[in-house]
Amino acid sequence: MLRSLLPSPTPSGGRELSLILALGVTQVVGYGCLYYAFAVLAPGMTASFGWAPEWTYGGFAAGLLAGGLIAPLAGRLIDRHGTRMIMSLGSGLAGLSLLALAEARGPIGYFTAMIALEAVSTMVLYDAAFTALTQAKGGGARRAISQLTLIGGFASTLFWPLTTALLNGFDWREIYRLYAVLQFVLCLPLHLFLLPGRPHRLPVVTPVATAVTAPEDGYLEGEARRHAFMLLALAFSLQGFVISAMSVHMLTMLQGLGLSAGLAVGIGAIVGPSQVAGRLAEMLFGTALDPVTTAWVSAALMPFGFLMLMIGNTTATLAGLFAIAYGVSMGLSSIVRGTVPLQLFGPAGYGAMLGKLSAPGLAVKAAAPLAFAILIERAGLMPSSLLLIALSALAAVALFLLARRVR
Repeated sequence: MLRSLLPSPTPSGGRELSLILALGVTQVVGYGCLYYAFAVLAPGMTASFGWAPEWTYGGFAAGLLAGGLIAPLAGRLIDRHGTRMIMSLGSGLAGLSLLALAEARGPIGYFTAMIALEAVSTMVLYDAAFTALTQAKGGGARRAISQLTLIGGFASTLFWPLTTALLNGFDWREIYRLYAVLQFVLCLPLHLFLLPGRPHRLPVVTPVATAVTAPEDGYLEGEARRHAFMLLALAFSLQGFVISAMSVHMLTMLQGLGLSAGLAVGIGAIVGPSQVAGRLAEMLFGTALDPVTTAWVSAALMPFGFLMLMIGNTTATLAGLFAIAYGVSMGLSSIVRGTVPLQLFGPAGYGAMLGKLSAPGLAVKAAAPLAFAILIERAGLMPSSLLLIALSALAAVALFLLARRVR
């Protein structure tokens, strides 16, 4: 009954492909400009401002925290006004925020720009894009979400080397100005002309409560819904801490375990293709598995990968196995973040639901790089690595319990 009342137009093959390709381009550019470029540009920013690195990363953390606080509101706005309006507005604001960051001359300007940048990112990155696909395809958006994340997985693969190459001829301010132009001339038009318009505002109908243990026949309701939400939020937050910490400290961690700098970079480069490989496998064969099963199985790969680093003396082979397991797990976690809430809670209020699920995880991600750096300094690399194993294992357990509850 609920699905029949929801606006779920199914685009033709050509329109669907255009939508996925457009969102794929904007996700690659969005994550590349708003997230991955910072890891490359941060040292130059620190040197330019003449302050300690903690200030640079503190501004980034403050921005992520603001994003976590804004995410539920952004989700509600997307549900109410449609992804075309909100993502187009977000692209314009992202461009302005990048320009503001490029012009920052002190701590006030820098922190203000970083907070604005990460806050508006909730209007244009994966959660918003998943909602666009759900508004276009309703409850049948799983395959489209997998296809989108397959394209989006190339963001770090493209923008880390691109940003590094640009540093040979430009400083960080000029690079951020260039990336602002990309938001205006590429992302904004794609969002404006190819995304679904404002959804119809129809009455919300509560699903029948007898379907609480069979999400394929109806969506979770009542206590089962609350428990599922809590387990998902816990798992996403724990994984968010691990991924955020590793995005900044992976190379340091690998070198601390005995690998050379060059080998550590090579091992780190395996993570990106592994993400794409995992997403491709899910797109081709994932329909045979329930999304919740995919969630806990893929999550279990992450602590397994870390264990490879802890076995005796770290070798290139073990580090490579870590990079593959970690990359596949991280790649699938992006798909799971979109497909599991859709399966359990349905397309009604999907944007707001993703915002609520993302909020605690974004706050945890904001604290992770600095917290992990302090932990490494005071406790050492081995205890810090064991913490990552424990957190990622706990996330897998939470998703396994979720699968047991809804089966």
